Amino acid sequence: MKNRRAVARLSCAGSALFAFLAAALALFAVPSLAQEEMRVRFSLDRAVDGTMAPLFVAIDKGYFKDEGLEVVVEPAASPMEAITRLALANGATETTHDMSIGDLNALIRYRDQNLPTGIQAVFIVHDKPAYALIGRKSRGIQFVKDTENRKIAAPAADPSSQLWPLFAQLNAIDTQKVTILNVGLQVRVPMLVSGEVDALLGQSFSALDLRDRGVQADDIIVLLMADYGVQLYGSAILASAKFRAERPEVIRAFLRAYVRGLRDTIQNPNAAIEVVLKRMQGARKEVELERLKIVIEQNIGKIDPKAETVGGVDPERLTASFAQIAKFYTFKSKLKPEDIFDAQFLPAPPKPELPAKKQPPKKK
Repeated sequence: MKNRRAVARLSCAGSALFAFLAAALALFAVPSLAQEEMRVRFSLDRAVDGTMAPLFVAIDKGYFKDEGLEVVVEPAASPMEAITRLALANGATETTHDMSIGDLNALIRYRDQNLPTGIQAVFIVHDKPAYALIGRKSRGIQFVKDTENRKIAAPAADPSSQLWPLFAQLNAIDTQKVTILNVGLQVRVPMLVSGEVDALLGQSFSALDLRDRGVQADDIIVLLMADYGVQLYGSAILASAKFRAERPEVIRAFLRAYVRGLRDTIQNPNAAIEVVLKRMQGARKEVELERLKIVIEQNIGKIDPKAETVGGVDPERLTASFAQIAKFYTFKSKLKPEDIFDAQFLPAPPKPELPAKKQPPKKK
């Protein structure tokens, strides 16, 4: 009997010691790599607006959480920042961000000049780009050729402005007769409102900012570059070379969750805009909702539930876009579609949700 009690005491003491050691190790343990892999540092290409709804819907509905991800989103001061944040700069061993939403054609030129960065697109957001010439009819702008002998606000940092030489060439515009003003991103709309310029270059939905500042809708003309010969893709989700190499499954998980948010946004933009508004101080719902609806209708490709994947590119179209860019930009290297777009992460389309079963009425 004594031996049994002694064994019991030793067993209890051993269990207590084990529990103490386990607790001590937990206190001083280094966070596991698995935990670090689940965090995605994501950059926007501008301030938050209504068009960002799919991303924030996926966050607020827990779609990223379902995939085991924590997505940290940060706005950008300029479109190019969404690209440079994914590059190793000044001898750094870590990029500041893992993924971003950025302009595909700006990425093409950046990669041509900085091949070793290895940044690639992994998902096309805007199948039809939102680049546009936005003018006021009262300032004499109704057709693309009306830009001759006129002033255009065109911030050099904006992708639409960077494509002006291509747009002008495709539409036989005499650029010598057009005054292009390189102004700040935030002042082009006020300049058009005040009449300091006759048109601006920017995203098509920027026209809403004119209306929001008092310009009458019937005085505004929006000429989409894609309707005037520009055959390029638009915004895309980008990933750094390091993140693609070390966290491929995280990228796949991110895109699966993003597409669920995209589907919900397309199906119900009125509900989707609410998750954006709470992140925008002072925003007007009617303006941001219309901005989102414009992008859904004009720029985002339709989700085909029968397709194998969504968010991909047509290699022939991407190759043709290199040729269009070459009309105004001199390439240093011979880029191929696979240098710019990595298709291995593309998700399958989300399956349609089954309607909820009706509960039978309770018997009285």
